Amino acid sequence: MLPLEPSDAELRELGTTALEFVASFVAGLPGKPAHDPGVFAADLSITDDARPVGELLDTVRAAAALGVETAGPRYLGYIPAGGLITSAIAGLLTSALNRFGTVADMAPGLVAIEESVLRWLCREFGLPPGSGGVLTTGASLATLTAVVAARRTPDGTLYVSEHTHVCVAKAAAIAGLPPESVRIVPVDDDLRMDPLAAARMIDQDRRRGLVPFLIAGTAGTTDTGAVDPLAELAGLARREDLWFHVDGAYGGAFQLTGRGRARFAGIEQADSITLDPHKGLFLPYGIGALLVRDTATLDRAYHRQAAYYQDLGRREGLPDYAHRGLELTRDHRGLRVWLPLRLHGVQAFREALDEKLDLAAQAYEQLLRFPGLELLGPPQLSTVVFRLRAGDGPTERLFDEIRARRRYFLTSTRIRGRFFIRLCVLSHRTHAEHVLGAVEEIRSLI
Repeated sequence: MLPLEPSDAELRELGTTALEFVASFVAGLPGKPAHDPGVFAADLSITDDARPVGELLDTVRAAAALGVETAGPRYLGYIPAGGLITSAIAGLLTSALNRFGTVADMAPGLVAIEESVLRWLCREFGLPPGSGGVLTTGASLATLTAVVAARRTPDGTLYVSEHTHVCVAKAAAIAGLPPESVRIVPVDDDLRMDPLAAARMIDQDRRRGLVPFLIAGTAGTTDTGAVDPLAELAGLARREDLWFHVDGAYGGAFQLTGRGRARFAGIEQADSITLDPHKGLFLPYGIGALLVRDTATLDRAYHRQAAYYQDLGRREGLPDYAHRGLELTRDHRGLRVWLPLRLHGVQAFREALDEKLDLAAQAYEQLLRFPGLELLGPPQLSTVVFRLRAGDGPTERLFDEIRARRRYFLTSTRIRGRFFIRLCVLSHRTHAEHVLGAVEEIRSLI
């Protein structure tokens, strides 16, 4: 046997051991603390000698026990990602097959699977024929891909609100735009971008000789889950000949529900949409998506030729993802999305997302009954934001007490300078007992 190639029997034993590890991990999630701030101490040295897999998995188990339990049902901070096990199985298959899916001629069948995912997403968002996209590592890379494709000149200005995700400003900086090119549009009382204020700023900037090129709406802000008036922003973008981008990294998956589709009215007019299947489709971290109205815009930005491409043929109806984004060598991501959707059926995802909207509404209604609490709401998606009326200091102490108990992991933010606590529901493992348990813990501490 070659040292790096296990025998059939060894491979089966290794797979069984790994699967037992995974099954034990999943079974233990309900009883685990939401976070463990302990210190990791282990011998991690890499040496010439081989070590038994059981010993190595013990080290992995100890390492994974520390930090935030993002796979658990009581992770209610930031934007939860459940880590759907069936997608992890697809990831194992993807890595074992080890196909190069960046160009269709190298792996036409797997590229067809990935393209079917992108076409399905485009249909769900109401994008027209000719639309498409690329799966990325996450919405940050997807946003950068969109900003570069949208930019028509070396300079230009783009328009965000103070609650637009920081990845848009980061993408602008990486694309070589100065900080002042990112223009901050005021928000209304519901923390949504104000289209009239955006129109005034665009007009003023043009009068100053600037070159506006993009306006970014958000389908669910990270701070509060606020949804910008997408239809109005789409109309403004058309009138001003701007690229209309929608950040749906957090909220985009709610498009699969009736309520989400109604709240995102206008998103079908976007030139580009980013979303994170590793959030709203509950998949493991590392899968984002960029959808564009016209794939030719990506081709113009990213298509490059080289002599060493000359042996590659073209596959009718299949794209070369190397011409749709920044990555040349990339892992095949389509199977990690396609297999769970086909295995469970899309309806299971629709129902799970509806449950998250219901749970956030229930949490809001319960918290509303507690004297001394101030809430921003009702929630537009699945994030509930609240504080103590007594002010920042008491709210921060409440937040610290919740964290100290380690049963629920919540996060905080600042809205108009004031400290707020966030409770965000999105994991497929989070159900009524977990959300109402968190509400009860908050009640016991105020």
